[in-house]
Amino acid sequence: MSLHPWRLRLLADLAALGTIRAVAAHENLSPSAVSQQLAVLERETRTQLLERTGRRVRLTTAGLILARRAREILERMDAAEAELRGLGDEPAGRVTLAVFQSAVHALAVPAVSRIARAHPDVEVVVLELEPHESMPALRRGEVDVIVTTTDFVGTELDPAVDLVPIGEDEIVMVLPAGHPAAVGESVDLSTCADQRWAFDVAGSYMSQLATGLCRAAGFEPRIVCRLNNYLLTLQHVEAGLSVAMLPGLAVDPRFGVVTRPLRGPVTRRITAAVRRPSTAQPAVAVTLDALRASY
Repeated sequence: MSLHPWRLRLLADLAALGTIRAVAAHENLSPSAVSQQLAVLERETRTQLLERTGRRVRLTTAGLILARRAREILERMDAAEAELRGLGDEPAGRVTLAVFQSAVHALAVPAVSRIARAHPDVEVVVLELEPHESMPALRRGEVDVIVTTTDFVGTELDPAVDLVPIGEDEIVMVLPAGHPAAVGESVDLSTCADQRWAFDVAGSYMSQLATGLCRAAGFEPRIVCRLNNYLLTLQHVEAGLSVAMLPGLAVDPRFGVVTRPLRGPVTRRITAAVRRPSTAQPAVAVTLDALRASY
């Protein structure tokens, strides 16, 4: 039995992405081409890897086992290629970097710009993933480096993951210009109990953090909108329609809002994370260095 790495990659992608159509879009192929290659893989393995239910497919037990092993094999192949490229004078290769929303413009863009200037043979692909999404994606091998916060459930110590500290980011109150709470140097959260609030989407890191802080201050926030885009949140606050609690990195100075620290400062720890075998890859090391230098 001879297994083609490209077909193994398609199977691993199907396990991660869930549908033939998503795999096709990810690999820039047609859905029929993906289906044909997976059928070839079934013939090569002499094993049923897929179950067809109507217009959808799902992996059989054998398919799940092979997809998991395929990801391990592909990671080792990628690591070997990176090590060979690293024998030269210049790092090279592709790195997939997942960052949470407020770190895209504050960290990812400056870091990728640094890498492009200093190491043109390193290609960095940036994905926006929130902390509750990025760590599972890293563990599944879908991304190479993530920027996350270790204050979020799901980033507990893992022997297979290296954590690289980047810095700290203060959580701030964001208020419309002229708001009474902006008079002081900091905001006592309990004074905002009667305010209308703009929140991140339910289940996100900031939604859980803001809800917990409001409850600790003795009130349930009156949420008038939930937005998964901080620029839209800033616009909503700027219009005088709400107040918000945001990471400092998320506050764009182009908006006419006022920020104040919370009384009893709250910060989040920003951390990069990589799978342990990846740390030695030159392109990954370059990416980590650029992230630290950009903060």
